[in-house]
Amino acid sequence: MARRRILLGQLAVASASLLAAAFLAPADHSAASCRAHRDHNTCTSTSHTHHHVGPLHVASRGQREDLYAAVHRKEHEMQRLNAQHAALSDPVRMAMGYAQEGIERKRLAAALRRVYDDPANSANPNAKKKTAEELEREEKLLEQGLAEATMRRGSFIVDIKRKSELSYPGEQFARYDDAGLVAEAMVRLGADVVFVNVDYHSYGGDVGELKSAVRAVRAVNDDAAVVLKDIVVDEIQLGLAKEAGADGIVLIAGVLGPALENFLNLATVIGLETIVECHTYNEVQAALDALAQNIMVNNRDRITGELLPDQAIKLAGMFPGSGGPIVTLAGGGVSTTDQMKKLLAVGYDGVVVGKAAMGSARAPEFIRAVRDRTLLPAEFSQWGLDDVEFDVEGNVMSGPKKDVPGPEDEDAFL
Repeated sequence: MARRRILLGQLAVASASLLAAAFLAPADHSAASCRAHRDHNTCTSTSHTHHHVGPLHVASRGQREDLYAAVHRKEHEMQRLNAQHAALSDPVRMAMGYAQEGIERKRLAAALRRVYDDPANSANPNAKKKTAEELEREEKLLEQGLAEATMRRGSFIVDIKRKSELSYPGEQFARYDDAGLVAEAMVRLGADVVFVNVDYHSYGGDVGELKSAVRAVRAVNDDAAVVLKDIVVDEIQLGLAKEAGADGIVLIAGVLGPALENFLNLATVIGLETIVECHTYNEVQAALDALAQNIMVNNRDRITGELLPDQAIKLAGMFPGSGGPIVTLAGGGVSTTDQMKKLLAVGYDGVVVGKAAMGSARAPEFIRAVRDRTLLPAEFSQWGLDDVEFDVEGNVMSGPKKDVPGPEDEDAFL
């Protein structure tokens, strides 16, 4: 027991040192208030025009910028950016102008499903050869329609940002010189995917940091994925992600509206993976209809800024079961290990954590709480087994479930 405490203590010190190297000084985590009423107007955007219903709210100095104002600002920025990259020989224009040849490695999908951590996954190039008994068992499961009803592995996604003016106006989560250092630190700690926010006004980042993050992550882990996160309103932003070497890009269904399918098609053509962010039932249905492969349900309403902690749980039943063609993620206001475990238990393949991990010493704890266990198939989410936890080998874990030691459990998380 004493030796275990020493090892855990050394791990804590190493984790703290790694985070300290990336973060200069964490900011105060005070709660921010949100609007109480939902505006039912929606935004839709194409690469050339922007259609909106209702008044456009343009933020003046000292006022909170809402989603409408952010989209309006972003479209003006993209007009300038398109002018800067107008030449046909421009690298960004070329990145979005050529179709991907052959079959490119789907690093993002593999990271979200943790393919390379699963020795039994046939998609893992290092998968172990199955025994005759295992093959016979798979054949029986196939006959019974339970071929995909196998234990799952949850993925942890870090949303790297200094602030979020749309959700927490005026609040800074963390101070760091380069998002690349933060991305490297999080991947070293075990994060499967990192989102790098590149909108300076809303999140405090830029495309230069995305390139830095890609280089840093590739140097330490070739299996982890880097995703550009922005308020995407123009196709050139897909070119920016591709040219920077990102594995994917986040598309917001509530912003793109009917144009979502066009953006998904272009991303597929140029070999860029996507994650479609949704909040409502209709947005999830639109993403499914557009054949989105990776869907993230955000608990936060981007129109009002209101946080609905159970939104992702309520929409979990819209997705196919385990092993299907769709990878599902949940995020928005996730700040405790209990919330993460609940989201995974109801069927989500991964959790997205932003503010709670930025500049926080609990980031290693969050990552281990998600990755150091296996999950029941999503089909079992309604069986009342939410409190049953399994280790990485699929064995039932005994002891407390809230990461606190108890007198009867010497091997509890310390």
